[in-house]
Amino acid sequence: AECVSACVCPEGLFDDGKGGCVEEKDCPCTYNNQWYSPGQKITVDCNTCTCQQGLWSCTKDVCYGTCMIYGNGHYITFDGKLYDFDGSCEYVATQDFCGDKNSSGSFSIITENVPCGTTGVTCSKAIKMFLGKTELKLEDKDYKEIQRDIGDDVHYWNRTVGLYLVIEASNGVMLIWDKKTTLFIKLSPDYKGKVCGLCGNFDDKSNNDFTTRSGLQETNALKFGNSWKQSSMCPDVTEEIKPCDVKPHRKSWAEKECSIIRSEVFKICHSKV
Repeated sequence: AECVSACVCPEGLFDDGKGGCVEEKDCPCTYNNQWYSPGQKITVDCNTCTCQQGLWSCTKDVCYGTCMIYGNGHYITFDGKLYDFDGSCEYVATQDFCGDKNSSGSFSIITENVPCGTTGVTCSKAIKMFLGKTELKLEDKDYKEIQRDIGDDVHYWNRTVGLYLVIEASNGVMLIWDKKTTLFIKLSPDYKGKVCGLCGNFDDKSNNDFTTRSGLQETNALKFGNSWKQSSMCPDVTEEIKPCDVKPHRKSWAEKECSIIRSEVFKICHSKV
C-alpha cells in the first residue's frame, strides 16, 4: 500500500508510488488513477482540493445542483437518479411552485418533447423558461422573450459558450442548452428540497425523486413522468420505447459504431468517465 511506513521503505520513509521513498510530507496523492505532488490542487465540483501528506484536503462549499435531460428521454435528476421517460407532450422539468403555501414560486422550466428520428422516440426540442413575469422560449437554436402581465421582475443574462446557449438568472437558476436535444439545469443550493418536476426535489436523496405532481411517492418512472405533463389532452406514456427492439436490423450497426468508446482509442478517458 502506498504511504505505509516500513512496508517497502526504511523506517520513517514512505513509498511514493513511483519506486522511490520519501518523507511523509512529500507523499503524493491519487485521483482518477493519476498521481499528484504535495501542494498540487484539483477542482472537484465547485470545491478545490489540495494534496497534503498523501491526503486530499478540500474546501466544503455547497455546490449548485445539476439536472441533465438528453437524447430521447434520458434524465439525471439533481440528486443523481438516472431514468428514462419518453413522452410526447410538454412536461415540467423543474419549478419551485410545489404546493407550499408559504412559497409563491419564482421560476418554472417546461420541456416540450416531440417525436424525433424514425423509431417513435421523442427528444426535447423546445424549452420554456418562466422567470417572474418573463417567459423565454428556446427553440430552433435561438430564444425569444415574452413579457407577461403578472409576476416579479427577475433579471437574467445570456451568453454563448462554445456550442451552448447559457441563460443565468439573478434568482440562482441557470439553463445550459446545446440548441439541440441536451439541456442542463443548474440551481443554487438555496433551492434544496424546494423544487419539483421531472428533475426531482434536490434534497440530496435520490430515493424520493419520483414525487408526482400530487405529492405522492411513485416507484414507476412512467407514472411519475405522466403526472408532470402540462396538458391533460396529451396521452399517457404506457410503455418504454426501445429503438433497437423497434428496428432490430440497426442494433449490430449501432453497437459497432459505439464500441469505439470502450476501445483502446479512448483508454486514457476510461478512469475519468
